[in-house]
Amino acid sequence: MRRCDETPPGQLLQAMRQFNAQEWFECHETLEDLWIGEEGEARSLFQGILQIAIALHHWRNGNYVGAVSLFNGGVKLLSQVPETCLWVDVTRLIADATRMRVALEDLGKERMSELDSALIPRLRTANAENSESGKS
Repeated sequence: MRRCDETPPGQLLQAMRQFNAQEWFECHETLEDLWIGEEGEARSLFQGILQIAIALHHWRNGNYVGAVSLFNGGVKLLSQVPETCLWVDVTRLIADATRMRVALEDLGKERMSELDSALIPRLRTANAENSESGKS
């Protein structure tokens, strides 16, 4: 079982690159291989990122209900994880995903394509100082 204070596996770093390149379905595929068989906080981290990636994929494809639902599910999973886990700035991802979901809900299904692309979450790493004190 991985601990949040460990060095991230290469697959997670690959998934982060895919996520930030807006290759959300590919990110999902990469993370699916990681979370299956994982336990504890790392499992919640992988599943949470995976669900946010698929929420973004649904948004891009015009699936309003799927996007909102998976943003909620991803945030719920990530809320079970320390502020920083496997270098990922979890707190920032939760805030960014929540901000996008709220904006999406404000626009509604008919106007979801008008969402400001600046609201699209990115996966960020926490700096070393945050990693030391980022446990909750």
